[in-house]
Amino acid sequence: MSTEGFESSELLQKWSELKVLIESLENDIIKNVRGNKSAGVRARKGLRLLKNNASEIVKVSLSTDKES
Repeated sequence: MSTEGFESSELLQKWSELKVLIESLENDIIKNVRGNKSAGVRARKGLRLLKNNASEIVKVSLSTDKES
């Protein structure tokens, strides 16, 4: 049984999660630009999470490429 389909679906799932995170960060970034300091804290926290999620996508992608 090949795990390629599983890896691809995992990659697509992580990509979808990343897009949702980016969309949710947009409001906090806009609020921060307008002077809301709490939104800036939330935005920075979200950006750290974004960085971690992006590195997970890279790891899944590399493992998929190695198996192919």
